[in-house]
Amino acid sequence: MKGYRTQISRACAFILAAAFSAGAAFAVTPPSTIKHHPRKKTTAIAAKASGATAHAVSLHSKAGIVAAPPSVASASVAPRKKVYVQTWDEPTYKDSTIADKVDGEDLEIRRAAADALGPLNGSVVVVDPNTGRVLTMVNQPLALGGGFQPCSTVKVSVALAALREGLVKRTSPIKFASRNSLDLTDALAYSNNAYFANLGIQLGYERMNYYAHLFGYGEKAGLSIEGEKPGAFPEAPPQNGGMGMLTSFGEEISQTPLEFAALLGAIANGGTLYWMQYPRTQEDIANFRPEVKRHLDIADLIDTMKPGMRGAVEFGTARRAKQDDVILGKTGTCSEGRTHLGWFGSFNESGGRKLVVVVMLTGGRPSIGATASGVAGDVYRRLAAENFFKTTSPLVPASILP
Repeated sequence: MKGYRTQISRACAFILAAAFSAGAAFAVTPPSTIKHHPRKKTTAIAAKASGATAHAVSLHSKAGIVAAPPSVASASVAPRKKVYVQTWDEPTYKDSTIADKVDGEDLEIRRAAADALGPLNGSVVVVDPNTGRVLTMVNQPLALGGGFQPCSTVKVSVALAALREGLVKRTSPIKFASRNSLDLTDALAYSNNAYFANLGIQLGYERMNYYAHLFGYGEKAGLSIEGEKPGAFPEAPPQNGGMGMLTSFGEEISQTPLEFAALLGAIANGGTLYWMQYPRTQEDIANFRPEVKRHLDIADLIDTMKPGMRGAVEFGTARRAKQDDVILGKTGTCSEGRTHLGWFGSFNESGGRKLVVVVMLTGGRPSIGATASGVAGDVYRRLAAENFFKTTSPLVPASILP
């Protein structure tokens, strides 16, 4: 990938590459000092001039200037001080609804999604997993415009592929060192990078490529949705970190919120990958019919996946989405070029109605998976307050359900 690379990608790429080149597929120790959402720091420089003068230099990348040195206050060296420097291009806060057209959307769900997103720069996509109907799409240009690195949300696809290939079971730990191992549930809940890097090496590129396209990567998720562009899957293992980085951070993959919503819908409904449809008029809604893209052979894997996805919300990386109702999901946090990305894809298992809610944030330090999970959790809470999930009536007439 071109462009600025964050500390996390560099550090993990170095660690993973070193371990992989040594053939240590099961000896990677997750570095405890590396965080999913790093902050780039600079340290003010204390410099002596003429044996007495101290100049503290502070960089302000947003304004594109370097502050002039302050006047000499004393003959002592200025204290070292940490300052944070903006390293992103995308705004963190903006009106994400300004270009949207709400015709045909479920306005109750639309209001909950837009209010939950608030001033953050991002997109919220809500889908009916039992039909593939897009119920609302906040920030339609961002949701449809070509995709972003999936970060750790790629681990959902990797886990399904590894389970289907018989490489791992939920209660079978992968050992990193003699005193450290995880099973699939904890690895999903805590989004453990080394665990999924190891699975990527075992799967290899050809098998991962097969499953990725089976699950919808590299193709449009929507059926004749105006303005939609497909995501992409690399034609070879990434140069930066190989299969380890591909299967832990989604390196060189491009994922759209619609693609991720479609896959989560298939997990939520038992294995049917629907075409995403976005009816825009009352006539379109009246004539809506679900369209099956393909059936995925994952029905026997879903119960093994769910504990880790529920664990992410209950005690893992998505705790901000936790509430009384049962929510399952997966976070993702990384940087693409000079933009921080925060993902959270989810579905509920309480009440009479089921929704898929995908949140994707772009911008600065607040744009992380944990924040995205909080936005999604707020969508569910707002709808629950309106008794949305307590009814058993379907979101579309029963006569058109498959």
